[in-house]
Amino acid sequence: MRIIGGEWRGHRLRFAGDSGLRPTADRNRETLFNWLQPLVPGSRCLDLFAGSGALGLEAASRGAASVLLVERERRALAQLHDNIQRLHAAQRVHVHAGDAMALLAGTAHPMDIIFVDPPFAGKLLEPACSALARGGWSHGETRIYVEHAKYRPPKLPESWQVLRALDAGDVRFLLLQPQRGGGI
Repeated sequence: MRIIGGEWRGHRLRFAGDSGLRPTADRNRETLFNWLQPLVPGSRCLDLFAGSGALGLEAASRGAASVLLVERERRALAQLHDNIQRLHAAQRVHVHAGDAMALLAGTAHPMDIIFVDPPFAGKLLEPACSALARGGWSHGETRIYVEHAKYRPPKLPESWQVLRALDAGDVRFLLLQPQRGGGI
C-alpha cells in the first residue's frame, strides 16, 4: 500500500498483513481524495478506527494541517508510529491510543474531514456515526467518509446528506455532509 498523492506520493506504508486490517485500496483512496481535494489543504482531520492509517496519512500528505489517528490495537499502533516516524510527519499527524467510541464520548473538537471505517464485524459504524452527529465533532462544512459492507447498509443520521457514493466489490463508500440544525 502506498501514498497516492501529495508530499509523500509513492511512499509505501507498512502494516501487519496478518492483523485483520482491511485498508482502503489505492484506487478507492484516489477516488475519495479526488472528491475531497479542494477541502484537504489546511483541514483538520479525524481518522477513527485508523488501522493502517492510510486515510489519515494520505490527507496529511495532501496538505491537511492536522490529523488525529485513533487506534486501540497494539500492533496497528506500533505500525502507525513507525510510518509517522519514517514520513517525518509527527508535527501534523498525532495518534490517540485508545477506543474510538470513548474518544467520541469525550470533549468534541470540530473537524473538517472525518474518516469512519471500522472493522465490519465490530458493529461500530452506527454507534460511531450517532456519536459524531450529536457530539459536536462536525460543523456545516464537514465531510464524513464512511465505508461499510455493501449488503449491510447502516442506519445513518437523518441529518447527513449523501454527496457521493461508490461501490467496489462488496464495499460501499459514502461521502456525507451533516446538515445544519438536523437531528440524528
